[in-house]
Amino acid sequence: MMSNLERLVYMANQIARNFAATGDEAAARATADHIMAFWDPRMRAQLVDRLAAAPESLEPPARQAATILRDRGDRGRATSVRDDF
Repeated sequence: MMSNLERLVYMANQIARNFAATGDEAAARATADHIMAFWDPRMRAQLVDRLAAAPESLEPPARQAATILRDRGDRGRATSVRDDF
């Protein structure tokens, strides 16, 4: 059975894979947007913490999405991180 943290990593990687056809950079932005829109702030914080503790557990686009979320700071509201809006 997966821990909650393992499940979050799994979901982030799965979301990133769903956007993979758009290319790594676009997939990372779309993954970050999805996580901001649909994940609870505590879940986002755990993902960012995982990025610091075990970045290799995240696939490259999911790792970049977590980096985007970390760099913009978690304000607890759903806003787009994509720069084409």
